[in-house]
Amino acid sequence: MKTLLYITVNSKPENLSISKTVGRQFVNRFITKNTDYAVEELDLYNEYIPEVNHVIFKKRAEPVSGADYEALSDNDKKAVDRINALCDQFLRADTYVIATPMWNISFPSILKRYIDCIIINGRVIKATPEEVTGLLNDKERNMIYIQSSGGKYPKILSGKFYHGIDYFEDTFKFLGIKRFEKILVEGIDMPEIGREKAIEKACLEIENVIEKLS
Repeated sequence: MKTLLYITVNSKPENLSISKTVGRQFVNRFITKNTDYAVEELDLYNEYIPEVNHVIFKKRAEPVSGADYEALSDNDKKAVDRINALCDQFLRADTYVIATPMWNISFPSILKRYIDCIIINGRVIKATPEEVTGLLNDKERNMIYIQSSGGKYPKILSGKFYHGIDYFEDTFKFLGIKRFEKILVEGIDMPEIGREKAIEKACLEIENVIEKLS
């Protein structure tokens, strides 16, 4: 059985969150067409996502272990255990769906905190003094990035407004995930589009993206 890891990045409940609404539509349609998948869900605003610091990381992208781990406080041990568990969960998955709003032409900071937790040396990357290489090419993996935004921006200006999308595509392709797709829920706050039309248009893209991943 394969695993779809559905990561949501919004403190609102699903019925009030546009990114979660479209994300749920995608997940439901995907697993209907791909019956060999099970779904795991991670709501970053309702889960413990530790903040990386020098106490729990012995060096670049490496949580402490062994005697260094045993010397930690109980709270710091909890943080290290959680970071390792988040990385385990991420590595198990075959397809990732991230549903997030655009915040300040990027994404909520808790999503970056999560990424800092899972990119671990020896597991997701191989870091040496000479170079860093990604290790996620061990199997076929897919990433779908669903982003909601109040405005709608022309493609010619995408480089100025879609820093979050660019960050994820560049980062995870470097790490070894070659198949990256995006679904934009745009124009939510624009009178000529609005919430319902934006959701409707985005949902039409769902089938196209699922077909590309088939």
